[in-house]
Amino acid sequence: MPLRQNFFKSDIQLSYLEWHQSQEPVLLLHGLADNALVWSSLGDYLAADYHIVAPDMRGHGESSKPEKDYSFASAIADLEALMDYLGWSSAHVVSHSWTGKLAAIWARQNPKRLRSMILVDPIFIWKMPSFLKLTFPILYRVLPFLKGMGPFTSYEAAEQQARQLSQYQEWTPLQQQVFQAGIEEKSDGSWGSKFTVAARDEIFEEVMRVPGFTIPLDIPALFIQPEKGVNRQDWQLQPYKTHLKNLRLCQVPGNHWPFLTCPESFNRTVAAFLAKEYR
Repeated sequence: MPLRQNFFKSDIQLSYLEWHQSQEPVLLLHGLADNALVWSSLGDYLAADYHIVAPDMRGHGESSKPEKDYSFASAIADLEALMDYLGWSSAHVVSHSWTGKLAAIWARQNPKRLRSMILVDPIFIWKMPSFLKLTFPILYRVLPFLKGMGPFTSYEAAEQQARQLSQYQEWTPLQQQVFQAGIEEKSDGSWGSKFTVAARDEIFEEVMRVPGFTIPLDIPALFIQPEKGVNRQDWQLQPYKTHLKNLRLCQVPGNHWPFLTCPESFNRTVAAFLAKEYR
């Protein structure tokens, strides 16, 4: 089982989960509106062979929620400061969804920090035209990972909505734990996500503004493609095939959250890739 830890940086506090039984470092980065507990099954599965850390990204979970500064640069600075605190010069990086783009940006800006990277159904890899900003209010209402933000009149109403979402439909103990860790009662008595509106709005702005790939990258990379994920067409995979020169592609069961919906096969896939890169 992981320990909940805190790292105090000059501007924010980062909360993280830590499994520490070995020296080989693995950093697990959750997607938008999620929290570190999404990696519970994978962390337990890998714990005997790796030193694993899963942070709540700024604006999420138990980490600080500033009113502004949700740039990729700030998020990467958070992660590098956390790695320095842990004594890690580099790490294997597992990233999901929005942090898949973050990992690609990080890899081209400071490649020595990443021993390898695993991209789990990444999204928003391109720089997006500015006119798409007009569609953001619609996306905020329809994207599955944002529907659970609330506000809700009660915990029961929030849970009822969560049970309709793709990542929680089986309502397994792991899925319940992740949901409950990401929600809170607000000062006015309503319930809603710990993920903040300020973080949502600025992250979407940043995703639109900053391209993921600009140069070829030699870092060993694994693209995990869930059968019911968002990357189902070859044109969606092409930017990764073009820019990642040491890329493997692997399909797994499940939807956009395979670590929550089909964790056994997902865990084996990640372990096999890491074993090949590490040993």
